[in-house]
Amino acid sequence: MQGVYQWLFTGATPAAVLRNLSELDGFDKADSDFLKAELKGTIGEAEDLQARLAPFADRKWQEVSPIERAILLIGAWELVHNQEIPYRVTINEAIELGKRFGGTDGHKWVNGVLDKLAASVRPEEVAEKRNDPGKRKSKGTPRNGQ
Repeated sequence: MQGVYQWLFTGATPAAVLRNLSELDGFDKADSDFLKAELKGTIGEAEDLQARLAPFADRKWQEVSPIERAILLIGAWELVHNQEIPYRVTINEAIELGKRFGGTDGHKWVNGVLDKLAASVRPEEVAEKRNDPGKRKSKGTPRNGQ
């Protein structure tokens, strides 16, 4: 997220952003291949990703905070290009980033936008998860009477 955020403000190339990120503590613990692919993909496809997100947002892109823009772009790129990552994992990561770095309740808005995008780009996976009765919480009195 820091790399996409940096790019939003500076317009730096993915290579320059990676050089800057490599100077941060803990960078050596990152999955460098995944990071490079995600950063280059997100920046390279930002315009297309933004267009994919726009129908699901209730505000103009310029009105979205830079943190939430970065989170949405990364989440959108993962939903579109990393089918091996379950959509719920991508959305949960976005929510956690929003809680940690975003504005108050911004994570809830990000969740809603990415959830709608997921239904659009991964309809079978989303429908399967939503229709799985084993994933639903039971209602009523617990079986043990508590």
